[in-house]
Amino acid sequence: MTVIVERTLLGPGPSNPYPEATAALAAPLLGHLDPAFLAILDETCDRLRAVFGTENARTLPISGTGSAGMEAAFVNTVRAGDVLVVAANGLFGERMIDVAGRCGAEVVPVRFPWGQPIEVDAVLAAHPAPTLVAAVHAETSTGVRNDIAGLAAAVRARGDALVLADCVTSLAGIEVALDEWGVDIAYSGTQKCLGVAPGLAPFSIGERAWSRRVQRPQSWYLDLGMIGDYVESGARGGRKYHHTAPVAMVASLHAGLGRVLAEGLPAVYARHEAAGAALQKGLIELGLELFAADGHRLPELTTVKVPEGVDSAQVRATLLDRYDIEIGAGAGEFANSVWRIGLMGRNAQPQTVTLLLGALAEILGR
Repeated sequence: MTVIVERTLLGPGPSNPYPEATAALAAPLLGHLDPAFLAILDETCDRLRAVFGTENARTLPISGTGSAGMEAAFVNTVRAGDVLVVAANGLFGERMIDVAGRCGAEVVPVRFPWGQPIEVDAVLAAHPAPTLVAAVHAETSTGVRNDIAGLAAAVRARGDALVLADCVTSLAGIEVALDEWGVDIAYSGTQKCLGVAPGLAPFSIGERAWSRRVQRPQSWYLDLGMIGDYVESGARGGRKYHHTAPVAMVASLHAGLGRVLAEGLPAVYARHEAAGAALQKGLIELGLELFAADGHRLPELTTVKVPEGVDSAQVRATLLDRYDIEIGAGAGEFANSVWRIGLMGRNAQPQTVTLLLGALAEILGR
């Protein structure tokens, strides 16, 4: 019989869930059209509006991980031949380029070195009149925070292009303010700072983007019009069946969001900021070098260079075997030369920082 051990999950995701989110998974199961469940779904959408910083009516959890949110964003708003400018300074910007191309878009990629932030002026200069401009807020592969607020303001000031933001690693970890910033479409994932198991993609689309949506997108499963016929009606009826909603996951997200909002978003952001700062300070004191550019580092996802002569995989394996701590390898060409360390959701705590720094110091002999 296989025994599942408890790990401290400090990689790029999933993170350890909040206890409230875990407990909700064990609650009695409800049908996806049960009025009691629909009330939970409605309140979950309200809570997502709060963390996204939006009044968008079409704010909902999509069935699937963050990648489903990415795909939904593109297939519902992009037509063959549309010009899309996509800023990429890491793996997930590159994934946006791939997904947009599969929708038949004329993609104009604007690439920046991994570990460096995107430059708004360079993105604007890439094309005079794109249909949509997309970028990643918190680039999980590099630990870089991109200026989505500045990008959206500049795009809106110049024309009527839609603005799409990947908020998978930023939501409930650092501030997200879709309405204030002027972001039209955004998606996230439950397994990062929201402190819920993987399985849902929080999603929000504003009126500008909705009015231009693809009426019959290439994906039936991710058709927001059809999904909306189920999500948007009142809890006492009028729902149109599309697919069986993952009711236990929605209940878990509802509970996780409740935990975040009870603490208060400013306090949650401050907790992540303090934990990230303590970790980064401690890593530097161990003689390690941070990877992401100074001034643009995420508090919830830290990237650190593997010291010369150190076996990256062996250190990660020792952390796992000896301390039950998981950290992540780098991505792409940095797979063996960078570690990715997440302090997200429940794990953004000083005791977690102390645990990891002590374990690393012992393993590295520092």
